[in-house]
Amino acid sequence: MQSKKQLPSPIRWGIIGCGAVTELKSGPAYQKVAGFELSAVMRRDLGLAQDYANRHSVKAYSSDPADIINNDNIDAVYIATPPDSHKQYALQVASAGKPCCIEKPLAPSYADSLAIYNAFNDQNLPLFVAYYRRSLPRFNKVKALLESGAIGHVRTINAFLNKPANALDLSGEANWRTDENIAVGGYFDDLASHGLDLFAYLLGDFDIVKGLGTNQQALYSALDSISACWQHKSGVTGVGSWNFGGCTRQDRVVITGSEGELSFSVFDEAPVILQTLTTRQEFTIANPENIQLYHVQNIREQLVNNIAHPSSGKTALHTSWVMEQILMK
Repeated sequence: MQSKKQLPSPIRWGIIGCGAVTELKSGPAYQKVAGFELSAVMRRDLGLAQDYANRHSVKAYSSDPADIINNDNIDAVYIATPPDSHKQYALQVASAGKPCCIEKPLAPSYADSLAIYNAFNDQNLPLFVAYYRRSLPRFNKVKALLESGAIGHVRTINAFLNKPANALDLSGEANWRTDENIAVGGYFDDLASHGLDLFAYLLGDFDIVKGLGTNQQALYSALDSISACWQHKSGVTGVGSWNFGGCTRQDRVVITGSEGELSFSVFDEAPVILQTLTTRQEFTIANPENIQLYHVQNIREQLVNNIAHPSSGKTALHTSWVMEQILMK
């Protein structure tokens, strides 16, 4: 979907929330992609905003999001704040008539996600969501193998993520990722959303989704153990388990077909393994230094060349629906 107005060259971006995720993962990508310029950043702490701007050679900085959203010298906005503020800022960006990229998940609830989607869709404005795995070469290799019939007819997917409690969890200090008022599923909202969105990209939209969750450790208010089962519209079935209080870190996905299986990690840079009855192949595909680089390049492809981005407001809205089905009480 293209913006109504012709965008200039370079397209000048502003970031709302220049926190940790923007230091290496995303922020530099907006400076590296040809035809883009990172022109301004915002953070509630003006000193931290200035520090970011100085270190990353960004011209302007502010502690007021309106200075980004309503700035005539900013053409597009990247919202990188915690998800409970996404709707507030996104609706303002849509009202300002500017393309937008929002960090994932799109919003804490499906209702808020739908409100964001509708705001941009009604104005025919481009909306992107930072489910950047859809743009990474390693996962597009998985997609290509599936589409080539490397494992025959796809039957089922099994996903497992296990992480021990970290020092912040044990300290009891404030953390939006484990605050049920911001992320009811805890780390599930922040991490499992990546996997679920990726599974929809690889296997098609979900159709039937069931889940359950609990808080086993009582370290924080959000859930810390979630399980789910589902069926894609294609008929492929799936199961998933995400636990954030186990003893070891494990991150594995296995897609089983009629003639073989594919295994890979969602977060770890492990090889993609293709196993059939007679052969085994490993594909080692490194991620870029700035892991959102290809995602940002694909934003440019849509804004400049009208080539649809794989992670849109529509696809992210579907992921929000999947997550809400899993967490529904």
